[in-house]
Amino acid sequence: MGYQVDKSDDEWRRELTEEEFRVLRQAGTERAFTGEYTDTKTVGVYHCRACGAELFRSETKFDSHCGWPSFYDPADTKAVETRPDHSLPGRPRTEVRCATCGSHLGHVFEGEGYGTPTDLRYCINSIAVRLDPAE
Repeated sequence: MGYQVDKSDDEWRRELTEEEFRVLRQAGTERAFTGEYTDTKTVGVYHCRACGAELFRSETKFDSHCGWPSFYDPADTKAVETRPDHSLPGRPRTEVRCATCGSHLGHVFEGEGYGTPTDLRYCINSIAVRLDPAE
């Protein structure tokens, strides 16, 4: 699939840390409750750590107590793309990727009863995003 930002694995490896590459480019997951943004309340915009595209805004971030930052809606409906993920046997999930560069961000879950406006939980790895705090 062609993305607006399209780089080889070698190019990504030069630009990202080993852990960033593992999560963003190899669909890895950071350990629960270890990410930089899991509990932050800072107002601002969350960008893709790989390409800088705007993905989420702090006003859609909520406390899900799942161990990763959770959002109920992307900043723009075209900011992320989703695809089926069958990597865990017997546990189908929906993967969330940056629509600009195709980097893995996390997963989205529906119908968990959090009472958010969309009833969606975008469960995003902290290492996949970078927070740009509001002034």
